[in-house]
This record gives sequence, structure tokens and C-alpha cells, in this order.
Amino acid sequence: MPEGHTLHRLARTLNRAFTGTSPQASSPQGRFTEGAAELDGAAYGEAYAHGKHLFVAFADDRWLHVHLGLIGKLTVGTVRPPYGAVRLRLATDETAGDLRGPIVCALRTGDEIAAQIAQLGPDPLRADADPDLAWARIHRSRRSIAALLMDQEILSGVGNVYRAEALFRARVDPFRPGTDLGRDTWDALWTDLVELMPLGVSTGRIDTLEPEDLEAHQSANPGRRRGRVYAYRRTGRPCYVCGSPIRTQVVDGRNLFWCAECQPGRRAH
Repeated sequence: MPEGHTLHRLARTLNRAFTGTSPQASSPQGRFTEGAAELDGAAYGEAYAHGKHLFVAFADDRWLHVHLGLIGKLTVGTVRPPYGAVRLRLATDETAGDLRGPIVCALRTGDEIAAQIAQLGPDPLRADADPDLAWARIHRSRRSIAALLMDQEILSGVGNVYRAEALFRARVDPFRPGTDLGRDTWDALWTDLVELMPLGVSTGRIDTLEPEDLEAHQSANPGRRRGRVYAYRRTGRPCYVCGSPIRTQVVDGRNLFWCAECQPGRRAH
């Protein structure tokens, strides 16, 4: 599932393509015909993201709400005949934005969008984010910090990659209950996410290695320029910091990756 940086990047792409236009809207697949008819020819306002949700404003309080889910794609490029199951197409004479396979593609009002956002935790990529809102829930919960970071009602936009990497970089035991997490540790995690995630928006990839650890990565992965991460999907491979094998365990239905030496605490079971 795309993490929050991907949705913020898509919002920027849509704004570059459609700001100042009144795009045609259609549903080649036929599953969003009524919604597309409502948007067709409406003046484009602005797209923005909150966590893994994308919101696009149009004239007369018409909003498009998109959640890509596991297989959804949104591509923007030159106008060509639609291919595949295109749920929604926004198009000008030169540019088309095609949405395929989302779990949410719905027409909303501004009040409905506000209600949706109210259910979500703070997004480290947003200037208006308040980390205290997440902390208020985290430090009262007995759930593991690994599970809490993935709960979108607590923290928006963090997925499996940023979870593993932020916890590794802070040297936090992923199985530590929220009630045992100190405020200083939470502040460090939040600050790191605020610094890391904009890099994902600008580059389109998640790179988390510190400069001093790049040599170990390059030795193990000659020529590889993407996926410069400490733990994510590196099960059994040596940690770039201590050499211990990276471990994995399913937590709340998703694979967690961590180093038991660099992040000491409870062991897998």
C-alpha cells in the first residue's frame, strides 16, 4: 500500500496538471459514472493529502476522495485512449489523469471531508500536524509501538517501510508498549519522520541510511541506488550497523522488520 509521501507527491502532480482548468471527467470503466458526471467541466481547485487519503476540491463544494488501497494507481500523462479498468479520468486537451483500482473513489462535500480528516491522526507531512494528538493516544495504550505507528487513527501516512525504518533509526524496541514509551523517545520518532518523509515526496522513494552507513549498503548491494534502508525486507541479512541478522515477525497483519541487537528488548515468539 502506498505510504503517505506517495499521496502528497500525487497531489502535487495533480495540481501542476490541472490548476486553472475545468477538466473533463469520465469513467471509462463505468463504476463511477454518476460521480464523474458531477465533476465533468467543474473548475479544479486544489488537491491535497492527509496520510493515505487524497482529497481534490472542485467548484461548488464538490470534492473527490481517493484512497488507493493495496493495488490502486493514479497516473498523469499525455492524453491517450484509456486502457485497463480506469475508474476515473480527468482530462484537458493535453493531459489525462487516470485512476485505477482504488478502494475509495467517492464524491464528497466539504463537511464530509472535514469529518473524514477528524478521524485521522496527525500527518508528519502536514504543516498543521500536532504530534501531541498522537502522543495522547500512544502513551495510554498497551499495544506495541510497532502497531501504534501503523494505526491511521493515531498517526497518518506511516506505513510498513517508514515504521521499520523510524524505529530502527531511533533504536526503539518495536514491541515496547506505548505506555512504556518516553515522551523524549516519541519526540525523536516524530522529528525523524518529519525530516524523512519530505525526502520521499521530493524523490519518490524511501531512503533512510545515514551517510556513514552507505558504504556497508553499497558493498552488499553494488550498483543499487533505490531502497537504501536499514531493516525493511532485509530478513536474515546482516545489519549495516552491528552485523546481526535482521529479523521479521507479523504484527497486526503486516511483516515487521528489526534488528534485535540495535533495538534490544522483547524477542520474537
